[in-house]
Amino acid sequence: MKLDLSGRRAVVTGGSRGIGLATAMAFARAGAHISICARKPEALEKARTALAVAGNGIVHAETCDVADAASVARYVEAAALALGGIDILVNNVTGGSTGITEADWMKAVNVDILGTVHVSNAAQPFLEAGSCSCIINVASKAAFRPNPRGQAYSAAKAAIMNLTASQAAAMGRKGVRVNCVAPGSTDFPGGFWDRVRTSDPERYAKTARSFPFGRFGTEQDIAGVMLFLASPAGSWITGQTILVDGGQTLGA
Repeated sequence: MKLDLSGRRAVVTGGSRGIGLATAMAFARAGAHISICARKPEALEKARTALAVAGNGIVHAETCDVADAASVARYVEAAALALGGIDILVNNVTGGSTGITEADWMKAVNVDILGTVHVSNAAQPFLEAGSCSCIINVASKAAFRPNPRGQAYSAAKAAIMNLTASQAAAMGRKGVRVNCVAPGSTDFPGGFWDRVRTSDPERYAKTARSFPFGRFGTEQDIAGVMLFLASPAGSWITGQTILVDGGQTLGA
């Protein structure tokens, strides 16, 4: 099945690496025009160059701090101007909170939850004026189970799942679908599990064994589901969270 996004205009936050970049690459190869944002300009420029090679559409990239509503408003306006509108929004940024301190909680709330809200609110007028528009929020399999070591992260991702359903109910009559993808443990260069591979190889190996297939998910595994949800093939799906974990939570 060919998933075609020709002429569609997509914004991907946190698009300079990992799941965000893989998703933007999948969209670009499917014919979409792409705008990505991140906080580090060097990584952003490298990603922009790769995206320009991958597809034939417009590629726009700009720094943005999703925890700052003013920064988001400037970025979304610039993205819409560069692409000629917005049809697809992927809220991929995470603060990556790994503990239970107040700082972890503040990062999870300000980046994961409010960042998703800021970008969605700024993009909503453009999405409502767009074509077959959709939002894809990113949660985590961690939202489905207790997480003693990462309480803030899991709680924030659970909030995003609930937010997704509420957004879908609110925006449906404006022609905007809203869904959520909840990845399992995903290993990509520079990511959390890539660091654990070196710092705690025993934990890394134990987690790999938690998958029925004996391996971590990759960013491309997640990007394929994003592409499906953004494409016409997913046009009758809204308000849903899709767990993309390779069976990790089955406990087999």
